[in-house]
Amino acid sequence: MTSDPPGPAGPPDPGGARSPAEFVRSLTLLRQWAGDPSLRRLRSLGGQVAAADGAVIDALPQSTTSQVLRQADRLPRWDFVRAFVTACLLYCDHPADRIPAEVERWRAARTALIDPITDDALDDPADGAAEVAASERAENAAAEAADGAARATGGAAAGATGGAAAGATGGAAERAADGLEPGGRGERDPALALLARRVAREEDRARKGLLGGHSIAPVTFATHAGPDLGGVPEAGAEPGAGEYEVGSIGRFFEGLRPQRLMVVGGSGAGKTVLAIELVLRLVEPMVPDEGWPEGRPLVPVRLNAARWTSDSPFEPWLSGQLVQEFGLSGADAERLVRNRRVLPVVDGLDELDPEPSTGPPRRAIGLLTELNRYSDLSGRHPGAVVVTCRADRYAQLAEARAGLADASRITLRDLSTEQIGGYLRARWPDGHPCAPYREGIGAALSGPSGTAVRAALATPWRLLLTATAVESGADPAELLRADPDADPDKAAEGIARRLLDAYIPAATALAPRAAHSAPYGPDQVRAWLERLSAHLRWQAERTAATERPPPGLTAIDLVPHLLWPIGGERLVRALHGVCCAVLAVIAMLAFLVGAAVDRPAELRDGLGGDEVLTPALMAGWVAIAVGLAVSPWPAAAGGRASVPRRRRAWGGLLGALAGAPPGVCGGLTGLALTGGKAFGPGFATAAGALGGAVLGGVIGLTAAGRRGADRMTVAEAVRAQPLTLLGFGLCGALTGLQPLRLAHAEPPALAAGVAGAFVLAVALGVAFRIATGGWSKDAELAHPREALHRNPAIGVAFGLTGGVAAILVFVMNQDVPTSLACALIGGTAFGLAFGATAWSRTMIGLIVTAARGLLPLRLWTFLDWACEARLLRISGATYQFRHRELQDYLAPREDPER
Repeated sequence: MTSDPPGPAGPPDPGGARSPAEFVRSLTLLRQWAGDPSLRRLRSLGGQVAAADGAVIDALPQSTTSQVLRQADRLPRWDFVRAFVTACLLYCDHPADRIPAEVERWRAARTALIDPITDDALDDPADGAAEVAASERAENAAAEAADGAARATGGAAAGATGGAAAGATGGAAERAADGLEPGGRGERDPALALLARRVAREEDRARKGLLGGHSIAPVTFATHAGPDLGGVPEAGAEPGAGEYEVGSIGRFFEGLRPQRLMVVGGSGAGKTVLAIELVLRLVEPMVPDEGWPEGRPLVPVRLNAARWTSDSPFEPWLSGQLVQEFGLSGADAERLVRNRRVLPVVDGLDELDPEPSTGPPRRAIGLLTELNRYSDLSGRHPGAVVVTCRADRYAQLAEARAGLADASRITLRDLSTEQIGGYLRARWPDGHPCAPYREGIGAALSGPSGTAVRAALATPWRLLLTATAVESGADPAELLRADPDADPDKAAEGIARRLLDAYIPAATALAPRAAHSAPYGPDQVRAWLERLSAHLRWQAERTAATERPPPGLTAIDLVPHLLWPIGGERLVRALHGVCCAVLAVIAMLAFLVGAAVDRPAELRDGLGGDEVLTPALMAGWVAIAVGLAVSPWPAAAGGRASVPRRRRAWGGLLGALAGAPPGVCGGLTGLALTGGKAFGPGFATAAGALGGAVLGGVIGLTAAGRRGADRMTVAEAVRAQPLTLLGFGLCGALTGLQPLRLAHAEPPALAAGVAGAFVLAVALGVAFRIATGGWSKDAELAHPREALHRNPAIGVAFGLTGGVAAILVFVMNQDVPTSLACALIGGTAFGLAFGATAWSRTMIGLIVTAARGLLPLRLWTFLDWACEARLLRISGATYQFRHRELQDYLAPREDPER
């Protein structure tokens, strides 16, 4: 940046130019007026444009700039003029909001010179000037269209860096490929619009959870000249164009070409807040229903880097995150990623590798390698992406010569004394009970130990710790005391430790529980949070050692159905297996009693013929149920649902009406297979209609509201839980076998009936999976426990629905009360053992954990309270610590064996 600011007069006026030579002279005068920036500096500020072959090149190469400023017989091309004028204005800190108008002045002056040249050239076409003039006219028309788009978006410093030209170059082709009208507004892609709406809701909640309100600390960021160059600073790289407030991050990013950004900052500097702000700024124009942004807007999606698993290709992982976190169907997620309609904002690159570091951050390097392979739609240029990373981790990556290629880099600045004072004045205005403490904090900042105090309070996170502690009654003089003769860095670390120590007692005091509940004690809260932080460290180690860890098993996410290992991994799994075996045996005994086909007296002489099938099918089902119970990570399926009751009622009614006719067909098929020996036509018709109506009604109730982008496909349902579907098939075969045995059916009929019942049960299992595994269009926000709470309800619904089919079999050989009792007991046990595996594992783990005194029995109540107290926060469908520094500070040095 030049040290000689421009004078009071405005930039040179190109309007007086009457020839190309005078116009070029005006460009030279503009450069001198701006402070005579070097050619290299102009190249850096000029940005990049797309060449005719699609390659991205510098808009102001040094050799080209030197040549253009020396020639006097030819009018410079418009893309050069625009980039040159913009670079000069940026260099001298010209007001950002006035740059578009100044660029427009130069465009008008250049246009005025084109028409006379054209008129003269038409008088003598032999010299080829007509062709030159026509080319100039076409170029100018394209430039006007590009400038019009740039003015519509508001310009701004970053947006005027010359990158607008690159966006305009391929705009028509992109709109044509995307089915958009040139210059008009594109039709909404339903899946893209749904994703935009859900991103906006989730990020708004995350923002409030981090900030505790709406106000953002006065964070600023500084740019760096040139691309990131793989993490290694460019030799002799100059400082950037200046500092920007966090609120301008949206305009800054929109002006980048290519749109690749690396955000670097210290611990607590506000990287996540800046990422959330960027996402909200970019997604806001896509949320209103009345319009859709022009061109090919990208929907920004913030992703936790810690959820990426090593060696996973980035694009399939990104598609999976869209399905898991935002409820898109697999096909829609893959399409949006393939068509580059999603902007990945990868937050927390530094959280991939454990701390303290024992070598190069290999997982972070692996993810950067994948991101460097991520290209745009053409496959020839880097794809748009944003990454945030802690400063010390970034230094390690730079040392390993790893980084985000072709990315611009910004660094979050530490808070100044003035910014700290402004934040405290805004939080504690005059008249606030804590307003008198502002002077004490200011005195500490300017006192003998001011260097250490400023270093300790230089980030929004540390400033929040201080404000929270003071609001709870702590003395700021005691919190911020430091030895003036001590090393400032060590003194700042001591202050930080006192702030972290004071935070939990302060948050506990400021967020008391309801009047009817016993208050939590600070020591209790700290002990429980320490246990949770130790579990997160264990999760990080397990993830690093597991080829395909379950979703949510990361170093930062507290997922309710993944907390059971705290009670002891082997112990909880063994207890779960025993409990499931007991429930499975109860379900099978209830079925045997209800069916009453095999009586003990008749089995004394051994099993033979079709009698072997019943215990074989039972044993197979029990083995599957127990196998699911002792599996490493039962999944809590169920998606997110918030369907109005009226719609559910209509769904249930329509499902019952649709299910009755197939049920009648099934009953008549059974009548034909049994030859009328087990039941008659009336029973077959009535029982089939009742069973089909109940099954259809349950499916309709659970499936109400799921359609379009939210619906799960059959292939996805089969891939999700194949072993569970096999268990469904065995239960269906077991139920269908009993009427055939009562009728003493021949082997062909017996085989056909059992096979048909097996296929029907598998089909019903797929239908249930689709009905309960997707999202509702009305659901925009999720609670971390939603899937876990739905798990037992879905499981019992599975069991009782099967009990309806079983009772129709039982009444053939038993009285109605006995049949009802057996169906109810068997169905409930079946559902808990087979359909609520994740819930059962979690409850057993929670009981064991509470019995060992590691966590409270009412853990969910504590986690919700911790979010209210700002100790934890909700991120998507998981709990997280309010800040990683707090999590690391609470993690004990030694984690006892599980």
